[in-house]
Amino acid sequence: MMEEQSLDCLSMSQALPLSQDSFKELWESVVTPSIATIPTVVDVPQEPWRTEGNILLLTESLAEGFDENLFELPMEMSTTDSVTPPSSTVPVTTDHPGEYGFQLRFQKSGTAKSVTSTYSESLNKLYCQLAKTSPVEVLVSKELPLGAVFRATAVYKKTEHVAEVVRRCPHHQNEDAAEHRSHLIRVEGSQRAQYFEDLHTKRQSVTVPYEPPQLGSEITTILLSFMCNSSCMGGMNRRPILTILTLETPEGLVLGRRCFEVRVCACPGRDRKSEEENKNKSGTKETKKRKSGPPAPAPGTTSKKSKSASSAEEDDKDVYVLRVRGRERYDMFKKINDGLELLDKESKTKSKVSVKHEQALPSSGKRLLQRGERSDSD
Repeated sequence: MMEEQSLDCLSMSQALPLSQDSFKELWESVVTPSIATIPTVVDVPQEPWRTEGNILLLTESLAEGFDENLFELPMEMSTTDSVTPPSSTVPVTTDHPGEYGFQLRFQKSGTAKSVTSTYSESLNKLYCQLAKTSPVEVLVSKELPLGAVFRATAVYKKTEHVAEVVRRCPHHQNEDAAEHRSHLIRVEGSQRAQYFEDLHTKRQSVTVPYEPPQLGSEITTILLSFMCNSSCMGGMNRRPILTILTLETPEGLVLGRRCFEVRVCACPGRDRKSEEENKNKSGTKETKKRKSGPPAPAPGTTSKKSKSASSAEEDDKDVYVLRVRGRERYDMFKKINDGLELLDKESKTKSKVSVKHEQALPSSGKRLLQRGERSDSD
C-alpha cells in the first residue's frame, strides 16, 4: 500500500514528457538550417542517373544512344484487324484458281426432303435452309503464305441488281441480337471470324483464317450459314445471289477466287430436283427444235395458202350443233342440210369417175386415131 501511494504522488508531481507543453517546447527548440548550407548539384557526386522528385534523368552517354523508333510496333506484330475488304464497286464473279490451285467441294447430300443443305453440280448452285450450317471443303495445291484468310461476300446475280448491297431483311435483323446482325453470311464454329463493311461500297463480308488440313486429310472445311430466305421481303426478295469466296493474304491481296449461286429455301432437296428437271426439259426442247425445223412449203405454193387450206379442211370436219325453236323451222333446216350433204356425196363420186376415165391428151399437131383408121406412115 505504501508503494502504490508513493507512485501516485510521483506521477502527480512530474509532468508528462509527451504533453502539449513539452511538445511545444521541443518544436521551438528545432533550428531550421539556412539555404546556404544545403548542398548544390555541383556537390552531388557524378552518377549514371539521379532522381529529381519521381523523374529519372539519363546521362549524356545514354542520351546519345537513344533510339527514336523504340516504341514503334514491328511489322510482325500487326494483327488481322488491319485486313480491309476489297473496295471494287462491282466484284468479279469469275472463277480463278490462281497459283495455289484454289478449289471448292461440297458434300453429296442428294435431293431428299430431310436434307438441310445440298449442292447441284450441273447448276453450280447451293440449296440450303435458313440459319443451317453448310460445309464447304477447300483444297489448295501447295502451302499458303502465313496468315492467309478466306473471305465470303454475297452479291446479286443479275446485272440490274448487282450494284445493290445484299443485306438481311428488317424482320430477321430485329430478331437477332448479334453485333453483325445485318450480315447475310456467317462463319460458324470459329471464334476468329471477323465481319467487315466497306466504307465506300458498303458491301459486307466475313473473314476466317486459313487452317492447314489435319493429319490424313487434304481438305479444310469452312462452315457457312445464310441468315435470310431468298423470298424475304425487304431483303433478297426472290432475287438470285452469288457467293464469292476468295483466298487472300493478310494485306488483302487475292490469291484465288471461287463463285457459286445460293438459294435459301424451306426444302432444298425439292427445289434442287425441280430446277434440275426444268433445265433438262428445256435442253431437250432446244435440241429437238434444232434437229427438226419447220416443214418446207411445196413448190409454187406459199405457207399462208397451205395454212388456209388445212384450216378449211379442219373446219369442214368439225360438227356444230344449232338449236332451232319450232318444228317447222327444224324440218326446213334439216332439208337444207340433207341437200348439202347429198351434193357433197355427188361431187365426190364425180371426181372419182373423172379420174378413172381421164386419158392423156396428145401433143400439139396430132390427133387421136379412131378405130379402123390407119396412120399416114402405114
